[in-house]
Amino acid sequence: DLDHNTITGVEPSYQRFTCLKSLSLRHVSISALDLSLLVAACPKIESLALDFLEVVTSDPQSTMELTSHTLKSLFAKSVGVDKIILDTDNLEVLNLNALNLDLFELIGKGTLKHLKIDDVSVTHMDIGESTDHLEVVDVSNFTIVRPKLYSMISRASNLRMLRFWGVVFDDEDEIVDSETIAVSFPLLRHLSLSYELRDGLLHYSLQGSSPLDNVSVLELGWTVISEHFGPWVFGMIERCPNLKKLVIHGVLSEAKTREERQMLASFTSFIVCLMRKYVHVDVQFEYE
Repeated sequence: DLDHNTITGVEPSYQRFTCLKSLSLRHVSISALDLSLLVAACPKIESLALDFLEVVTSDPQSTMELTSHTLKSLFAKSVGVDKIILDTDNLEVLNLNALNLDLFELIGKGTLKHLKIDDVSVTHMDIGESTDHLEVVDVSNFTIVRPKLYSMISRASNLRMLRFWGVVFDDEDEIVDSETIAVSFPLLRHLSLSYELRDGLLHYSLQGSSPLDNVSVLELGWTVISEHFGPWVFGMIERCPNLKKLVIHGVLSEAKTREERQMLASFTSFIVCLMRKYVHVDVQFEYE
């Protein structure tokens, strides 16, 4: 760990860390060039964590370019750059958090298995063919302009866990329904969706009839409660014939209107009826 430091003048010709496999930089100030050279000076690096990184650059369009053929895991949070270009052949875990980017580009050989994105806004994201072998996709509070988020992961037929929470779709054609999820990800076991209604269109609507046969854990939630949330929950449960666990996430405002109180009471009654029907399902609640 190199925390709360300023790193300058990396010279890989004689500063090499031939045995280093894990590198963590937190609250570090470093130039984009020195960071690239530092990673290159670690020929066996497998894990890289960049947390609250100040990237010093004279270019108004700051770019962070990293190349490593051994890197398997990257965590990047609050990195002060506009563009990230990552060239690696063996990356399996990619975790992006609290970033505002013009470009994120991953150049690799399709080894990515775990993709987690939280509180990220990106104009263009290109991860190429790296999604074919994905097993976990966990996306929350994410805004992307292009390409379409779903199109990036649609070929991940081995996906086991999918989480879409607070995802902003800028294109009406990007709306994803339960039928699309069932057909694209037949091996899915854990599904987490937040109830999103924008401009009158419901994300993850109950289209088609294909079941989610392998889903055993279902997490559903709302940020703004709606009278349609209960029927949506019921419809999703019906799509999961082998469901074992249901987790309801909800946001409760301190100052509730009369309408909100009525909807919450109605939803509570609905859940009681649902629990009586699906006695084999473990139902849990998480409110904030």
